Amino acid sequence: MSADPEITIVMPCLNESRTLATCIAKAKGWLAQTHVNGEIVIGDNGSTDGSQAIARNAGARVVDVPLRGYGAALYYASLNARGRYIVMGDSDDSYDFSSLSPFLEKLREGYDLVMGNRFAGGIKAGAMPWKNRYIGNPILTGIGRMFFHSPARDFHCGLRGFSKDAFQRLDLRTTGMEYASEMVIKATLLGMRITEVPTTLSPDGRDRAPHLRPWRDGWRHLRFMLLYSPRWLFLIPGLLLLTIGGAALTWLLPGPRRFLGGVVLDVHTLVYAAAAVLIGFQAVAFAAFSKVFAIEEGLLPRDPTLDRVFKYVTLETGMVLGILLVIAGFAGTGASIFYWREQSFGPLDPARVLRAVIPSALAIALGSHVIFSSFFMSVLGLRIRRQEQSK
Repeated sequence: MSADPEITIVMPCLNESRTLATCIAKAKGWLAQTHVNGEIVIGDNGSTDGSQAIARNAGARVVDVPLRGYGAALYYASLNARGRYIVMGDSDDSYDFSSLSPFLEKLREGYDLVMGNRFAGGIKAGAMPWKNRYIGNPILTGIGRMFFHSPARDFHCGLRGFSKDAFQRLDLRTTGMEYASEMVIKATLLGMRITEVPTTLSPDGRDRAPHLRPWRDGWRHLRFMLLYSPRWLFLIPGLLLLTIGGAALTWLLPGPRRFLGGVVLDVHTLVYAAAAVLIGFQAVAFAAFSKVFAIEEGLLPRDPTLDRVFKYVTLETGMVLGILLVIAGFAGTGASIFYWREQSFGPLDPARVLRAVIPSALAIALGSHVIFSSFFMSVLGLRIRRQEQSK
């Protein structure tokens, strides 16, 4: 190996003394057989079984990772890689490091991220629990493809390759199992070239339970994808609530409505319609907050649409809209008080009065939320606007 290898083979490690030497030997054999100039880097997560010495004796370079976690081990090992290309894979002997040529070929063709596909390459008996094979992976992959329009058909394959330049542009942040999802999602959002190659998954060679916890880690992947997609978590549900609540509010304002033949909907339903509008607006506002925050933290790439929105949706426009809603609400409240005065402040007909009181209270609450949200959005967007002005 020279000081400037073409490829770095990265393996995360936490007490993998039983299989680590085998994985390194397979990787070295592939490098020798294909005459590829490469290196092997082990990202050690604090092993206590002598894995570090095994790796060094086998000819690998060991990076001691200060943080625990699958993602942290891979990140720091990749950060210290000297190769132009990086191929990562688990060190439990479930992936075949002697068959990396398809990954290198695709990387040489200019692809930024080359994903292994276990469902296309084959899953040997006992290599993957049934709940992962038929429930977890298909569902999470389907959600990832729907949310982010990713071309990957095996979202969580642990064997994948990427260029060092792509790794630097991805600027990955997570330290746990979510690292695998973050890599695919950010590569998709950044418009990187992604492809897949068939990969075989074999039963791991451990004599202990794997670090992976299917239900816990599956939920962590799902949670990450939801947090990474404010559109599906907040925006779409919020717009649905706004639409349904607003339609119901408009429909019920003139008077009671007969529904499905004999069901009468009145002011009681009007209260829930107003609540749906208010919750819907809050969800839409949270979608905007989450998007801006994720961009600021480097979790999501800059969004040209958001930059255009900030040119027109400003603190001032939000304040004007909010103040108008509050004024309308107080006007409706004043009209209700005037009607009450005409009744000598005595008992009122709830069905009549609430048709004015509920929309008025909603307008006051909604207007206040618009004003506060505008201030908060303005604070979150200060840096984005500064970056835009500095270009």
